[in-house]
Formats: sequence, structure tokens, C-alpha cells
Amino acid sequence: MGVCIILGLMTWYFGKPPNIRFYETKSEERLVAAITPHINMALDIRSSVAIKDGQPLQAELFKGGVYFDIRKEAAGTLEIKVGNTIIKDVGTRFSIEKLKDGSSHAAVADGQIKIHVASGVYQINAFEQVDFDDTGIRKHQLAIERDIAPWRTQLQ
Repeated sequence: MGVCIILGLMTWYFGKPPNIRFYETKSEERLVAAITPHINMALDIRSSVAIKDGQPLQAELFKGGVYFDIRKEAAGTLEIKVGNTIIKDVGTRFSIEKLKDGSSHAAVADGQIKIHVASGVYQINAFEQVDFDDTGIRKHQLAIERDIAPWRTQLQ
């Protein structure tokens, strides 16, 4: 009987499902949300993302574009998955867009991000942009403010 109680408690403790929030926008609709007190997110039209609570906070971009504004208090607490690529925040503001051809685009407004792909880890700094897929990065170049989530100006 005692073994059954212990196994039941272990199942309850280890079997808790993670808290996952889904955000999705339709055409003609954009969304701004605070996913934590120190992390804000803006979604472009026809976009979807899942946020999984934990340490670190995990996001997965399924389609469209997303912009993150992360305050210094939350630096390094967010990881974003895009396909098999992992993007780690180093304390920053940046955008990620999943393109229709299967590749993706990231642009950094402030701070840095690290992109983990099959060919290695790449640091992207403020006012830089890059195209990437699961295997590597391409077109690492300078960016201007309007290249970083240009749709965001319509939210303000």
C-alpha cells in the first residue's frame, strides 16, 4: 500500500503537464502581449507562437513574424525555437520571421542573440540581420531600424 502511495505521488509530481500558451493572429490582425512582466511580444498578421513556462522560458514560432522586447531584468531567460534552430536571448529587442520558403530571418534592434544551428553558434549584434535555416546562416549584414519588424510601426 505504501509503495502505491509513493508511486502515485511521484506520478503526480513528475507528471505535471507544462503550462503552454498559444498566440495566433489572423489576416488583418496583429497582437501585442506581455508574456512575463519583463518580456513583451508583438505578433504580425498570420502568425502563431507557443510559449512554454519554465526556466528558461521557451517559445516556438510556427509561422509568421514575432518581435520580442526583453528588459534587462529578464536577460538570458528566453529561448525561441524555429524549426530545429534555437535562438537564445542575451538581453535585447529583436524580430524573427519564418519565411514561406522554409528559411527564417532575424534582425536585432538592441543587444544580442545567439543562433544555434547545425553548423555552429552565431552571435548577432544590434543593427545586424541574418537569414538562417536548420543548417546554417546566410546574408549576415547590417540592418537599419526599419528592417527590424517593419510591421510593428502599425501597432503604435
